[in-house]
Amino acid sequence: MEALINQFSYGLFFWQIIILLIVIFILGKFAWKPIVNALEEREQGITEALASAEKAKTEMARLTNENEQLLKEAREERDNILKEAKDLKDKIVAEAKSAAQTEGAKLIESAKREIEEQKLKALAEVKNQVSALSLDIARKVLTKEFEDQNKQEALVADLLKDVKIN
Repeated sequence: MEALINQFSYGLFFWQIIILLIVIFILGKFAWKPIVNALEEREQGITEALASAEKAKTEMARLTNENEQLLKEAREERDNILKEAKDLKDKIVAEAKSAAQTEGAKLIESAKREIEEQKLKALAEVKNQVSALSLDIARKVLTKEFEDQNKQEALVADLLKDVKIN
């Protein structure tokens, strides 16, 4: 340390101070303002970026809430549509069942009427055949019976016994 003190030169110190002041003056004049301006611009840019990020965050939260609300409304609308579709399906099925039952009842009634008509026709035909057959038999019997006069009188007398007069 003593070697440094012994070599100390006031002239060199003086010129170093002058050069330092000149460098500080030049830096202050040409570099300090642009550096400070750049720092201020950067600080302002960072502040604006933070404000923009906060605004974007707020906007994102608003959009998220809006999307959730839209999803909720869409789900409710879907549920309503499904309920209406189910109600309509149930109504259509009930109407179809009712119509089928009505139509079935009509068909059954029509079939019963048709069966009754066919039955009456068959009975009428049987009666006609029986009466035709009875007349043929009666004609043949009477023809044989009336060949003899005594038999005719006996038949008339026998029939008269069966007839009651009121």
